[in-house]
Amino acid sequence: MARSIATNRTVDLPELLDFVRPRHHLLLVTTRADGRPQVSPVSGGVDEQGRIVISTYPGRAKTVNAERDPRVSVCVLSDEWNDAWVQVDGDAEVLHMPEAEDALVDYYRCIAGEHPDWDEYRAAMRVQGKSLIRVTPTRWGPIATGGFPADVAARLDG
Repeated sequence: MARSIATNRTVDLPELLDFVRPRHHLLLVTTRADGRPQVSPVSGGVDEQGRIVISTYPGRAKTVNAERDPRVSVCVLSDEWNDAWVQVDGDAEVLHMPEAEDALVDYYRCIAGEHPDWDEYRAAMRVQGKSLIRVTPTRWGPIATGGFPADVAARLDG
């Protein structure tokens, strides 16, 4: 049986955003006060300005860390575990209520489309005291897939 061969495809920013836009399973990496990484599985999307957006709460570690050190990384995963992924490094901006309200509407739209009752959604965001992290991409790796290096796959299949 032929082995899966790992791939890496370098992309420009528009291609990156096209890749990220339909994928909503992310790992957000922030830096703890002691310098060690803190990883959070999150849902996210891409807003109209090309920023990766993540809904959160003010007291969460990811939020506190991103406010202290806005240099973050996001690993964007495909729905299928063995499908393509990419790491995006960027600068985070954290918005809290009430400034976050309109941005949270944009967040919802880029993930799920139109809400049946925007007044209800806005009220829920206010009651929950939601926050939003916006990540402006500054660099990114290639879009990658897992598998064997080509030379190893050839040896195993040979």
